[in-house]
Amino acid sequence: MKGRTALVNTIPYLSLSEGLKFVDNKNAMPIPRTDLAFFNGLGGFTPDGREYVITTTPGQATPAPWVNVLANPQFGTVISETGLAFTWSENAHEYRLTPWANDPVTDSKGEAFYLRDHADGYFWSPTPRPCRGETPYTTRHGFGYSVFEHTERGITSELLVHVAVDAPVKCVRLTVRNVSGRPRKLSATGYVAWVLGDMPEKTRMHIGTEVDQESGAIFANNAYNSEFPGHTAFFDTDETIKFISCDRTEFLGRNGTLEKPAAMKRSRLSGRTGLALDPCAAVQAPFTLAVNEERVITFRLGVGKSREECRDLAKRFKGAEAMQNSLSKVWQQWDRLLGAVHVETPDPSFNVMANGWLMYQTIACRMWGRGATYQSGGAFGFRDQLQDAMALVHTAPHLLREQILLCASQQFPEGDVLHWWHPPSGRGVRTRCSDDYLWLPLAACRYICSTQDVDILNETIGFIEGRPVKEGEDSYYDQPFPSGMTATLYEHCVRAIRHGFKFGAHGLPLIGSGDWNDGMDKVGIHGKGESVWLAFFLYEVLTKFMPFASTRGDMPFAQECAQQLATLKNNIETHGWDGDWYRRAYFDDGTPLGSAENEECRIDSIAQSWSVLSNAGDLDRSQAGMEALNTYLVRREDKLVALFTPPFDMLAHNPGYIKGYVPGVRENGGQYTHAAVWAAMAFAQLGDTKRAWEIFTIINPVNHGRNPEEVSRYQVEPYVVAADVYAAPDFVGRGGWTWYTGSAAWMYRLMLESLLGINVENGTLRIAPCLPADWDSCIVRYRHINTNYSINITQERAGGKKLSIQLDGIEKNDLLVPLVDDLQEHVVSVIVQK
Repeated sequence: MKGRTALVNTIPYLSLSEGLKFVDNKNAMPIPRTDLAFFNGLGGFTPDGREYVITTTPGQATPAPWVNVLANPQFGTVISETGLAFTWSENAHEYRLTPWANDPVTDSKGEAFYLRDHADGYFWSPTPRPCRGETPYTTRHGFGYSVFEHTERGITSELLVHVAVDAPVKCVRLTVRNVSGRPRKLSATGYVAWVLGDMPEKTRMHIGTEVDQESGAIFANNAYNSEFPGHTAFFDTDETIKFISCDRTEFLGRNGTLEKPAAMKRSRLSGRTGLALDPCAAVQAPFTLAVNEERVITFRLGVGKSREECRDLAKRFKGAEAMQNSLSKVWQQWDRLLGAVHVETPDPSFNVMANGWLMYQTIACRMWGRGATYQSGGAFGFRDQLQDAMALVHTAPHLLREQILLCASQQFPEGDVLHWWHPPSGRGVRTRCSDDYLWLPLAACRYICSTQDVDILNETIGFIEGRPVKEGEDSYYDQPFPSGMTATLYEHCVRAIRHGFKFGAHGLPLIGSGDWNDGMDKVGIHGKGESVWLAFFLYEVLTKFMPFASTRGDMPFAQECAQQLATLKNNIETHGWDGDWYRRAYFDDGTPLGSAENEECRIDSIAQSWSVLSNAGDLDRSQAGMEALNTYLVRREDKLVALFTPPFDMLAHNPGYIKGYVPGVRENGGQYTHAAVWAAMAFAQLGDTKRAWEIFTIINPVNHGRNPEEVSRYQVEPYVVAADVYAAPDFVGRGGWTWYTGSAAWMYRLMLESLLGINVENGTLRIAPCLPADWDSCIVRYRHINTNYSINITQERAGGKKLSIQLDGIEKNDLLVPLVDDLQEHVVSVIVQK
């Protein structure tokens, strides 16, 4: 292949692109090729997992965009391997600065950069799109930044993009160097199409633009956006000499495109601004380069809640020094967040995911961005972000605390909650979903057990008010209002649990308009359908929460929990067991689902997994259910773990919108990675090390991108988790819905807690490794606040099963490592005898 060669290294599957340079941007130091932990010909990781590298050649592209999500809590942007996709502020759906397109193959058409040679008019983009040059590009995605490298006709360029840590600003640094051997006269142009709302078709007629005389930046405002009143966006460059236009029609030309914009055929932009234009912001900066001269040109895109704030931001981030300081803060933030736990194991693919990418996906995309290429939702999901935040007890427990209190504020006095809601308005969906509200007490229990911050239960939070969901109605979207009632978090949790005490004819919880699987929204549409999985989940919630009721002296509720636990366990065994595995649910008419008598959805994964994870199932039956899961749902030859089988297709009973998916796609019988992770966790809890690691190996995305054939089949990023892997005949093994999936947080818990066995409980580390038989040792570096623990795990084949732990040379007979923040370095030695 032109421009590409393969080099053999001590790592057998290492292949490198000819002339490809790997650089650690944090330290501005080259990375030796021999230090690379992984490379597959399309991308690679540095040893600590900081970057993923993609090289493209003209005429060649990866099957789907390999993206990076850069975000802070109030601002975010998506960057693909070919260029800049879209940007938003506060809400990725309601307040997009530039357009989002629901197209997983091509970027949106809202942001672009160009370089132009004024000697002959030739122009190209420093990114592979929209105007691809004639030579290869290299894209590097890192934590909080992305870099594009290119050389075209003797001009080398590096375009580095990051989002500020503490401000709603995206910074773009374009470094251009003349290696052509002759002086050059060039220009750099940045372009954004304004939305300032949800859809450009609705907003463009209301957007006004101007050049702010004090800052020199282009300002844009949508005066008709009542939800974001006064918000003003800006786009600017540091260059003193610049030309601008805010007319998209002028920039593109009649029937023009970003690939060949009319403006690139002219020497300068017109300076047009105002109302009644097709609004955009284009800034062009001409410059000259002597031989070997380098020039740094910066662009900034941001938004303020007022003109004054917008002006301050435009001035604050002006200049290369300010941009470098901002970038340094990005590195420091992600080093702190992602460096709390660092693992060194014999498996490079394990290290890559555990040392950054899973937590980065969880925090940047799920918690802060809430938007990506597949979905630009912008909303908080009650259950969704609580599950995400539950994984942060090791790295950022304060974010879990914030999420718990935020979610409690979206609860109705009756105990149910908004299924999801849009900030900042709070508009959301009230449903009959039966599990949302139960995640609140479970998350609170996990937070307290991890941090010992029992005082969170005394926090006072208000309720919201809204009309109840009507009879025959499964949900409605509306703007709730403050009820005027407040209660402690403890009371919020109690109301949530009591709201779950609604049972059907079999004594199992009502499934409502869906439990964890929203797609089964018609199973209990008439208010009688029941969920076996929800029975296991409720059992888990009651088990975890009951001790806190006792500790607070709320004995009546503690006794109520105990009674419900006993009743649930009996009803699960009486009506949940199918003979060889646990059923999934019952339809309104009492017909079972997830039963051997079903032609479709005979066995469902999550009922088997949660029979183990909740400790509610009979042990022998749970083991039999997991054996059935292994037999029917783990498709080793296809490298996927199905959610259930067979898929819904012709079933007379309507389970819900899940049946609208093609059989074998997404929830309808494909791999739903969320559930596959739970299966691996359940096997680990049963002590079945081999199967736990086998499933992890199957679902680890790195193992779907080790060679061109796997990349062609999987077709999505191998450095972040995909929500789905398809099982449909024509698409077996294809990934879908990457980045914006809660399975990333659960996979992190699987890896750290279930497999490496590192659990934080009541101020201690409980270490119970579940390691592959061929591992001799591994290291976990664990930071508790500001104190580091080096956990050295050694596995000996001495016969029998025994675990011994030493802390700083002293034997720990209770096998618990106390966590203290004494700023000292502690060494934990763990010996596992097999």
